[in-house]
Amino acid sequence: MKKISTLFKKDPNNLGRVINEINPENSWVLNGEGIATRKFDGTSVAIIGGVLHKRYDVKKGRTVPENAIPCQEADSLSGHHPHWLRCERAKKEDQFFFEAFDALPEIVDGTYELCGPKIQGNPEKLDRHVLIPHGKEIMEITDFGFEAFRTLLSDKNTYIEGIVFHHIADGRMCKIRKKDFGIKR
Repeated sequence: MKKISTLFKKDPNNLGRVINEINPENSWVLNGEGIATRKFDGTSVAIIGGVLHKRYDVKKGRTVPENAIPCQEADSLSGHHPHWLRCERAKKEDQFFFEAFDALPEIVDGTYELCGPKIQGNPEKLDRHVLIPHGKEIMEITDFGFEAFRTLLSDKNTYIEGIVFHHIADGRMCKIRKKDFGIKR
């Protein structure tokens, strides 16, 4: 799964934030060509041919592990190059991946978010490790304004990391997250 861009342009003075200007490549969201889904806060996972993989970012100067599957071309600015790396049952670092994988009622190829007690500080407040299919929880968004998103993501009753938009026809995606506005979860 390649990295996806933000709905709004990045602030050139602080790339961790967005400004009140739509990314031209994501204007399709405003045209009603997308579906809004909840962004879960965990780590990306893929099931490819029934086999569990975790995302592994090969940073500038590092060697790509053997049998790693590239998700996209390397970023020309940062040098980051995400890959899928097969999980191994014998590796202790992969135990929570398999705990969630083994609990699936059915093994379906696709991308997922691994969430749970030992993942990213458990912001989803789960009591066990789970694989959540990307795009699973659809959200109804009616106001696509900058301030509307800031308000929605600031709301203490909206305990989500962000929103991922999926293009209906061709599968393009973009996102908007709390941290894009400087909001802590």
